[in-house]
Amino acid sequence: MLRAFLLLILLAAASVRAESLLQRPVDLPTATGELHGTLLLPKRTPPLPVVLLIAGSGPTDRDGNNPAGRNDSLKRLAWALAERGIASVRYDKRGVAASRDAAPDERMLSVEGYVADAAAWGRKLKADPRFSRLVLIGHSEGALIATLAAEQAGADALVAIAGSGRPIDQVLLEQLRSRLPLPLLAYSRALVGDLKAGRTREDVPDPLRILFRPSVQPYLITLFRQDPAAAFARLRIPALIVQGTRDIQVGVADAEALKRAKPDAELALIDGMNHVLRIVPADLQRQLASYDEPDLPLAQELKQVVGDFVLRQ
Repeated sequence: MLRAFLLLILLAAASVRAESLLQRPVDLPTATGELHGTLLLPKRTPPLPVVLLIAGSGPTDRDGNNPAGRNDSLKRLAWALAERGIASVRYDKRGVAASRDAAPDERMLSVEGYVADAAAWGRKLKADPRFSRLVLIGHSEGALIATLAAEQAGADALVAIAGSGRPIDQVLLEQLRSRLPLPLLAYSRALVGDLKAGRTREDVPDPLRILFRPSVQPYLITLFRQDPAAAFARLRIPALIVQGTRDIQVGVADAEALKRAKPDAELALIDGMNHVLRIVPADLQRQLASYDEPDLPLAQELKQVVGDFVLRQ
């Protein structure tokens, strides 16, 4: 009886939440194909603040998922913000998931293209009378894309979650240092040097092809020439830097570098939070498992800090 009663309470709560929120598809036509996303709109008197959620690297979709695991990090963040009266759009990047047809060959991808797409989404939201202030929220590599797109998008503020404070090639080589045998690490360093110089290589050893396959190298060339801290320093809008202390991909030092680049930015270090925005023990196996556990709750402090910042703008 108790279990049945609790189930009824949960179902009723879900029904109330569904009735107070509108979720619908939203599209963005571009010259080379249509991009697809999800609008989450609280049923409150407009205009409402709206956030544009920008996903991280590789084939990460609008919800924060990729072929290596489903964690629904961005989907859960969107719903958490909606419960506080904040609208959101999250979208599949060009070449990913429902937006794959906009770039069916990854050789077509570039940082500049991703920035242009984010800016176009932002302008679309700025022109919508249902919305007041526009806040860009970028996660991981999405923090760099948000930073570069903010001015073109007309953003009123920006949130960088788990964003690098160093050029991405430095982060990548740091991650590889403890995971590759010395010959492959030496090859990786030489290849990164070539890519930074604008040169591609076809002769990539099999163990490295997932990272450096020839088809992704043109994108990496555009990525490795970016300086996240320098871009962050150029921002002229309020910014919030959010970083978990148990992130195994991006460290607290990166968040501190962004803070030094823009001293007036707010910095929130969330104790115990990892890269997929969950509170997880430091154990590596538990960390990796969390990348494929969508039912793990988001860090409560993350929801509070980000929601408070958006509502203050």
